[in-house]
Amino acid sequence: MGTISRGLLVAALALTLAAPAAADDTHCKNGRSKDAGMWFSILHPGLGEYYLKGWGPIFRKGPQRKFWYGFVPIFGWPGYLQVKSARDAWKCRTNDRLFD
Repeated sequence: MGTISRGLLVAALALTLAAPAAADDTHCKNGRSKDAGMWFSILHPGLGEYYLKGWGPIFRKGPQRKFWYGFVPIFGWPGYLQVKSARDAWKCRTNDRLFD
């Protein structure tokens, strides 16, 4: 019976240590959610990166090119920048590059 108890204790400890690693897959280093950033970028290009930087004044924290070019039909919304911005937010990138 002691062997089973030790085995269960080791399994519980392993699951406890593995759980934070799984949770980190859905958040960036600053604790912001990748999913939320991606959905904000789908709503409008640049909003996901803006969210990841912690909101604040748009001219200081927002990605200027992605956000303003987002108003251009087809190129911005819906279009290339929307997908690019969502992908960047999912990868926790907050750059303002339009092309990679």
